[in-house]
Amino acid sequence: MCHVRTAGHAPYHGYVRPGTRVEVRSRFESKWTRGFEVADRAESDAHGAATYQVRRRSDGSILPVTFSEADLREENRRSTWWI
Repeated sequence: MCHVRTAGHAPYHGYVRPGTRVEVRSRFESKWTRGFEVADRAESDAHGAATYQVRRRSDGSILPVTFSEADLREENRRSTWWI
């Protein structure tokens, strides 16, 4: 079963829909980076796990590599405590 982990929450189960805002784990520093969205579900990897194409929201560019579900998590939106 595919999922995208959310910060401090249960995993998101099911395939992630295009347009879902996500954070991407940096392959260099292993830190989470905001500002991306799922562009499309790509082919499964060698183990049958789903991979995703990701779009940078700032300029609309689709990144040239695919990401496994372990390297994506739903964007943790900032709290609107004043509402």
